[in-house]
Amino acid sequence: MIQETLAVGLLACNCTILGDEETGEAVVIDPGDEIEPVKEILTRRNLKVKYIVATHAHIDHVGGIEELHRATGAPVLMHREDLPLYENLAAQAEWLGVETPGKIEVEQFLKEGDRLQFGGLSLQTLHTPGHSPGSISLYLDGSEARLLSGDTLFQGSIGRTDLWGGNLRQILASIHGVLMKFPDATPVFPGHGPATTIGRERETNPFLQRH
Repeated sequence: MIQETLAVGLLACNCTILGDEETGEAVVIDPGDEIEPVKEILTRRNLKVKYIVATHAHIDHVGGIEELHRATGAPVLMHREDLPLYENLAAQAEWLGVETPGKIEVEQFLKEGDRLQFGGLSLQTLHTPGHSPGSISLYLDGSEARLLSGDTLFQGSIGRTDLWGGNLRQILASIHGVLMKFPDATPVFPGHGPATTIGRERETNPFLQRH
């Protein structure tokens, strides 16, 4: 399996590329900005993008979606409950003081339990609201199992809940009721910052100890 993660954009969103080495099929998760380095990795690794997935529709995670779609032709996927956020990129851009990015039609809305197959690999969709209504996490099955937690769970922290649609009760329910059910050894790759594990966060994350 191929995994490449690079921090992109003003807010250093982690854009992750997962690829199947045998077939060359790939998924790009959260292409928030700076698409040229993403395309360079795809070319160097000889990967063809099958899906472009947003874990949620905040501008730092979706700002590069249109450009990547136009470069690859791959469909854009996200949870339906974050569509209002995506449709209001101009307001998000104004709030941050940045240029409004292009927008492309969402081809498929993901829901809890949906699976994305690319080559011999499979990603399971987990609806983990709280940071936003349509926030999702993605779990890669198999011998190289890992969790991509978007902005729900970070190393030593959790996602903000003071933005539109955020809800502290929901995000804690998502973490305790969904993410903490995975084994302690499960690697976690958040939407910002360094990787961690479920066990590390269970034992040391102050937000989880507090609640």
